[in-house]
Amino acid sequence: MMKIDILTLFPNMFTGVFGESILKKAAEKGAVSYTVTNFREYAENKHQNVDDYPYGGGAGMVLMPQPIFDAVDKIKNDETSKPRIILLCPQGERFSQKKAEELSKEEHLIFICGHYEGYDERIREHVVTDEISIGDFVLTGGELASMVIVDSVVRLLPGVLGNEESPIKDSYSSGYLEHPHYTRPADFRGMKVPDVLLSGNHKKIEEWRELESFKRTVKRRPDLLNEDTLTEKQREWLKDISKED
Repeated sequence: MMKIDILTLFPNMFTGVFGESILKKAAEKGAVSYTVTNFREYAENKHQNVDDYPYGGGAGMVLMPQPIFDAVDKIKNDETSKPRIILLCPQGERFSQKKAEELSKEEHLIFICGHYEGYDERIREHVVTDEISIGDFVLTGGELASMVIVDSVVRLLPGVLGNEESPIKDSYSSGYLEHPHYTRPADFRGMKVPDVLLSGNHKKIEEWRELESFKRTVKRRPDLLNEDTLTEKQREWLKDISKED
């Protein structure tokens, strides 16, 4: 079972997220456990402050090292596994499906959700193993980013999804965007499902899905393509797609 610890100043933000949908079902199945800790409880000063003014001056407040260090030490001392300690930070590595797959193989993840202007640099240098960003934009804190990462990691754990092929065929898992999907009715307001999907010919259906996945990637996310790794069939598809434009 994977263990996930969240260090945050706003633990109530996680109540609904961990108590619904796949994340709830994963915990019920015993695939994962969640512990959310308010690291303000570890502050040693009289008023339980966790931030202070930056040395050298400047705008904003900076998270102090002591509460974070002590909270992480307590978690690590209670566990035998060696955790990956993740700092949610706009300066970090851009999160990807590949990173999600890497993290899903770990036994224990600790997420540090910051607020204010930033972290004392000693937290980066001596506590964390990974710094991760979910994109080039600014959030109020690391809570939402940690939720995104936890969701993408937990759904990859064995037995969490009903169909074991689902995480494999998701967008980005294969390197390409996912193919289009259709369901009943076959004709909705004159908009019809492609005939091949109604044919019952599984080989042709797979070929259609592969082509549509490739075509969608070329048109929407060409940055995901590596022409050096394309098969001959994909090179021919690429020529045909270029002609369509």
